Amino acid sequence: MIRRLLQINAVIIGFLASILLLYPCLRAALDLTDPALRQPGIPQSAWRLYRNLTPRFAAWATARAASGRAEVLSTNDISGTEWPLFGSLFYLWGVENLQAAWDAGDHTSRIEPRIFAHDAIVAASELVVDPRQAGWVRRHWGEDYLHRENLFYRMLLIGSLAAREHLLRDHAHFDLLRDQVESLASELDASATGLLDDYPGQCYPGDVAAAWACIKRADIVLGTDHSRLINRALRGFTGARTTRRQLPPYSADSRRGVPLSDARGCANSYFGLLAPELWPTAAREWFAIYDQTFWQDRYAIAGYREFAPNSPHPEWTADVDAGPVVAGFGVSASAFGMGASRKNGRLDRAYPLAAELLVTVGELPGGALAIPRLLSNQTDAPLLGEAAILWQLSIVPEKGVLLKTGGALPGYVYVMLIVPGVLGVWGLLHSVWVFRDSRRRRTDPEVRAPGLQAALWAGLLGGAIFAGVTGHAVMALVLLLATVSVPRVKKIKIPRATEDWETNSSLPTTKKEDRPAPPK
Repeated sequence: MIRRLLQINAVIIGFLASILLLYPCLRAALDLTDPALRQPGIPQSAWRLYRNLTPRFAAWATARAASGRAEVLSTNDISGTEWPLFGSLFYLWGVENLQAAWDAGDHTSRIEPRIFAHDAIVAASELVVDPRQAGWVRRHWGEDYLHRENLFYRMLLIGSLAAREHLLRDHAHFDLLRDQVESLASELDASATGLLDDYPGQCYPGDVAAAWACIKRADIVLGTDHSRLINRALRGFTGARTTRRQLPPYSADSRRGVPLSDARGCANSYFGLLAPELWPTAAREWFAIYDQTFWQDRYAIAGYREFAPNSPHPEWTADVDAGPVVAGFGVSASAFGMGASRKNGRLDRAYPLAAELLVTVGELPGGALAIPRLLSNQTDAPLLGEAAILWQLSIVPEKGVLLKTGGALPGYVYVMLIVPGVLGVWGLLHSVWVFRDSRRRRTDPEVRAPGLQAALWAGLLGGAIFAGVTGHAVMALVLLLATVSVPRVKKIKIPRATEDWETNSSLPTTKKEDRPAPPK
């Protein structure tokens, strides 16, 4: 029995080494050969992610809307309340980019995106518009939450409905979209500073820019024109409303129009994604300053910092907007910086960032991205990371920007290809050796409490299978790794033979040629 368990464990180890180490390395290595990473086109990895993510996103958004969980979440649960809706908008923006590429002649996908993704588009937009998902903003703003500040949620609402209308032309929630566009545009324009709060006392200028971008996109489907207000809205991000580096701040006082924080990578990468379609000249200047100040290339890694160099902020930290900050590098700043670089024509920056992303995400067979899934909220927004990456990979340069190509692969890319690859090969070879060794044994190896360990092994394996079938991939992986740790085989120390002629210490120490011949 124990030998059979060891043989099954060997198969599991080989399976895990193949799917967790070897396959992601080979997949990333192939993706790095895509010329679209260095050019304005959409890379094959974006199309593949879209095909794999779309049915999962449709199923998740439908289940999320039906669960009613959003109504009981605390206003302090940012990832549980914001991320499901933010991820839905990211997904819709990604599909919009792919549809634009299809319309321009890129038919990498055999089925038109608006047709293939129809159910996911509907599910994502319906999730955002569902009043039950707005429980946390109703507690912040009261029942008139759709007509008084509440900028973040209203921006999500306008962006999602505009994307749906642009893609499907089904006029769903058309009156609500028009009402939100007109009311939010008027309220922003009437603001003395050009800013509004996301939540009471909390204003994030990046969300204000995103709101204007959503309004501009909604103008296309509504037939309205807010260009004059958009031009005037630049006042909220210039002069005294910028930081000492002449960049928009991470947070500001919407009443006085003064920065409450310095510029940060996550916010300015976000600005770089949206500002070029609103204020091209200012966007070009902002991105040039941001790139010069926040770009760093050290420790064989290239990317954007979360905080400016020599600032009092820590080099190692994490928060809900920045994600992990590692040696100064911001995960969100660099991930969104990839799309911002493409948007602003800096393909020389986008190329190394895209390469680092592709070797880090850990794409598994079936298309799931292991690391973004782990960094997302497993309960409320498990697909946020993958939706954000779809949006970033599908961004193309804004019309009229100057393109700068080039860029080199950082050493990190080679490390992430070689080390997991070597470990994967070692794990595969080790599993083969363990399997063959257990088959050659004529008796079971000695273990303590074999019946109990066999029962524990069966329970762990059964739990892993159940977790995988029910969609809890992370838990399934943890249980599978625990499964191969049992049964624990006792290591028996075999004493060395004492009668060996060459090593018998009882003989006198003499030269070998002087020793008597051993008895027959």
